[in-house]
Amino acid sequence: MVPELPETDRPMRILRIAQKAYPDVNGGGAYHVHAMSRDQAAMGHDVTVATVRRDPDTPHVERRSGYTVVRYEPTVSPLGNELSTGLARYLLEADGFDVVHAHSHLYFSTNLAALKRRLGGAPLAITNHGLYSQTAPEWLFEWYLRTLGRWTFNRADLAFCYTDVDKRRLREFGVRAPIKVVPNGIDTERFGSQGPESEDVDADGPTLLFVGRLVEGKRPQDAVAAVERVRETHPDATLYVCGEGPLRDALEDRADEGVVFLGHRPYREMPRIYRSADVLVLPSRTEGVPRTVLEARAAGVRVVCSALEQVADVVDDAGTTVPVGDVDGFAAAIRDQLSQPMRHDGGTLEPAYDWRTTVESTTRALRSLRE
Repeated sequence: MVPELPETDRPMRILRIAQKAYPDVNGGGAYHVHAMSRDQAAMGHDVTVATVRRDPDTPHVERRSGYTVVRYEPTVSPLGNELSTGLARYLLEADGFDVVHAHSHLYFSTNLAALKRRLGGAPLAITNHGLYSQTAPEWLFEWYLRTLGRWTFNRADLAFCYTDVDKRRLREFGVRAPIKVVPNGIDTERFGSQGPESEDVDADGPTLLFVGRLVEGKRPQDAVAAVERVRETHPDATLYVCGEGPLRDALEDRADEGVVFLGHRPYREMPRIYRSADVLVLPSRTEGVPRTVLEARAAGVRVVCSALEQVADVVDDAGTTVPVGDVDGFAAAIRDQLSQPMRHDGGTLEPAYDWRTTVESTTRALRSLRE
């Protein structure tokens, strides 16, 4: 007779609730969901990701990268936030999981996971990928965080935050659930400074890079406007824009020859693109801890980004921060960074920002809920 494994060693059955998951959707949060599921499956855990279907041609149930994806059609989409009755039904009827891990309090799917926990069932963890939406007004989410958002977090057995800043902010909004700070890590080996550069980036002159969705919250228009000012003193400077979104047409209409739109690029190509750049420009009005800043730092690229409290420590001495919306300030900061010795040593990220640390810390915390 084979003895049973101790509870601490027994593989978990994890139900991951994610409105957006890579590769169906691009972006840092969606990739986090995929990579966490892939690596926990490689550790021997049984992982199922329940999400909203984006492409009608994708299968309802799919096995990939060691875990299972279950997709449900969206029913309504107020403010672009899809509500799926199929996903709601699946979640409320789900049984046999050791823990439910929902991603981002901003989505209806996480509200449903909180309702499921309120009615009973497996312990619930919620990862806060950033307090505010990139696509909706901040005032709306101030109200949300003081009402339904707070209620959602308070149904959780554990909330994950990337930084102590976000932990403090959740407490200020009245969240009483236990909170664990687990930094958002990246694959530091993949994004290291040593390796080939991208053939699609002409790195002969000053090379600037914007990486992210082309949505209002990321403020790509500020990056385009800033490079116009930079080109007054650096006429050969070029901004390469990696990403897609509803603002692309308007950006292309206003941009001059100093801006090149690369569109969405597969994740595997991004290390080459970072290594081709001199400065990453990120003018967002809101972020969690952006993977783009970590990836740029690992690749030895200098950073100019918005002066968001939780991001400043990540930038550290690898760049500078500028008040949100200050285009002249961004232009001046870019010029200053271009005058600095380019940092192509890489490997300067603290161990806490290594993706393996993120996976191990998250998995230990989920196991503690199961126990």
